[in-house]
Amino acid sequence: MPHTDPPPSGQPDPERAERIHARLTAPGAPFAVIRGERGTLEYADGPRTLREFVETTWAFGDTLFLVAGERRYSYGEFFAAASALAVRLSERYGLRPGDRAVVAMRNLPEWQIAFWATQLAGLIAVPLNAWWTEDEFTYALDDCEPGVLLVDGERMDRVAGWARRAGARVVVFQGQGQLPDGVSIERYEDFPAPDPLAAPPDVEPRPEDDATILYTAGSTGRPRGAVATHLAHAGAALDARYRAAASALERGGIPGMGTAPVIPVTLPFSRLAAFAYFYGAMAAGGTLVLTEAEGEAGTEGAEGAEGTAYSIDATPVTELRILAPSGSGDPLLDGATGELWLRGQPLLRGYWRDPDATAEAFSGGWFRTGDLAVRREGRVTVVGRAQAADRPEAADRPEAADRP
Repeated sequence: MPHTDPPPSGQPDPERAERIHARLTAPGAPFAVIRGERGTLEYADGPRTLREFVETTWAFGDTLFLVAGERRYSYGEFFAAASALAVRLSERYGLRPGDRAVVAMRNLPEWQIAFWATQLAGLIAVPLNAWWTEDEFTYALDDCEPGVLLVDGERMDRVAGWARRAGARVVVFQGQGQLPDGVSIERYEDFPAPDPLAAPPDVEPRPEDDATILYTAGSTGRPRGAVATHLAHAGAALDARYRAAASALERGGIPGMGTAPVIPVTLPFSRLAAFAYFYGAMAAGGTLVLTEAEGEAGTEGAEGAEGTAYSIDATPVTELRILAPSGSGDPLLDGATGELWLRGQPLLRGYWRDPDATAEAFSGGWFRTGDLAVRREGRVTVVGRAQAADRPEAADRPEAADRP
């Protein structure tokens, strides 16, 4: 990629940003964009599934990936651990592609191992909010019917009753003391040490297969499961690579030649907004630093919190439009406030076992966010929520549920 001089003033240069975008996304370029079979924009090259994406990280070998206090995992150690757990889920537990696997723990290195093990095994990962009550866990577990629960010791008492009734297997990470009776539980610490040369299970998820279900806690009470495919997650991972490349060019650098990022993580991994952290790190061989500041919501004062205006950073494979709140008519002119609709590769496909909610939120491939937004000089800013009862729930907004 040729060297590009930075703007002399150090101020944003929309025209220059547009030139960089055109260079990166042109036919044959690293982030070339095509119109896919569904009519949505997609990256022409790169991984099409999360398994393909995570397999590229094996090449980072001894590079540091996860830091949690005194604990360290290199990319090689992480991939070996995830592969070993994936083999156990497939061969010992008999789980098959499409089966659900719940991941419920705080931000431990093992969260990443568990999540990526599900992807290497072709399972649908269901990351649940570690701060939920037993009733909230029970509702989601009844809804998604997982074949295995991958939880830390702090969550064990809240899921044990459901696991006992359902006969589901449980793997407990950092589980101290006596474990509940009547539940099929294994301690992760008792598993054999991973073989660094062992391969993950021989499964090949398809881009259109479901990869994750993430439950949103909206205004109507019960959460609902937002489902995203492998293709959607791959698009989000490539978005992270694109942003890094564009940022390097804007600084006058060369993509891929800078220092690998070191990213402190404060959001719970179970939130989709946190996926951008680890996709960004993994795309560049960077390091995730797991901090003790992780909280239940992690949104106070954050972009996208209720009542906080924030800008939407469109990616090469996401289209935006602003319509009247009724959803009818042509896109509104600059300066007019309306409802934000999105379409593109990194969007959810619908809601788990809820065709009515899916039909309500989607129209012609466009996702109706329920956010009120305004476009000025090409920049879209979300300014609030539509108030009508038939809008998607607050947690289903773009930064929370529709983009992995």
